[in-house]
Amino acid sequence: MSPTRQSSPARPAAARTVSGPARRTRTPAVDPACAEAADLARTAAEETAHPSPVGEHLGMHAEGDRVVTHYFAALDPAYTGWRWAVTVTRAARAKIVTVSECVLLPGDDALLAPQWVPWLERLRPGDLGPGDLLPTTADDVRLAPGYAQVDDAAEREVQWELGLGRVRVLSREGRDETAARWYDGVAGPRAPIAASAPAQCSTCGFYVALAGELRQVFGVCANEYAPDDGRVVSADHGCGAHSEAVNLPAASEHNPPVIDELGYDVVPSAGEEAEPLDDEALGHS
Repeated sequence: MSPTRQSSPARPAAARTVSGPARRTRTPAVDPACAEAADLARTAAEETAHPSPVGEHLGMHAEGDRVVTHYFAALDPAYTGWRWAVTVTRAARAKIVTVSECVLLPGDDALLAPQWVPWLERLRPGDLGPGDLLPTTADDVRLAPGYAQVDDAAEREVQWELGLGRVRVLSREGRDETAARWYDGVAGPRAPIAASAPAQCSTCGFYVALAGELRQVFGVCANEYAPDDGRVVSADHGCGAHSEAVNLPAASEHNPPVIDELGYDVVPSAGEEAEPLDDEALGHS
């Protein structure tokens, strides 16, 4: 007869719990040996800050077991509000304290440089000069693949027949952003020169409308004497060089000539020299 196996007693519910409460991190205690190494930390700060002096001791902070950071005021005029942070440490069961790191850190009143902005985000219109390159990112929202963003029927027909097409073209978002920028700029209807124009660009003979959907609002000025020659202008823009601004100058009216009868000049005739005249000959006494 085989012996019977006894089942083990059920474990308590608390023992079966997989996850317990989160463990709290222990605040490291200040190591006495590292805390008393303020002179060692000052010496390291003075060597790093030379020739600038190091100010008073501002306090210390326990970074971990047997690791303490001492803070000293920075007296360099270029670093007002900054402080020297010297971290000292010692090995387990060792009595000798050594310097681990010495850095300059900003305080609450420190003057800091502005937050770094990538070059593409701080670039402004007009910053691009001759020879400069401005690459576009692959995920630029202003652009879309050429095969997926063809809105104009004429462009679709040409690309279909010839098999041509640009890699990327303006997306709807990029086109709307461009239209808003042009319309609100110096070539829009709110420009000072447009307010005093005799008529709008849409009625000017030098106005060449753009192709595609932008032709409803924008065109290019073709008047070489206009300030916007060769530039995109809105249809309700305007300037004084409008083709129908015909204004003939008024005929100038002059008064009859005034003849001076009170004086005259003596001019010698040809072949004889002029003789000097006295005052009586000239009618003067």
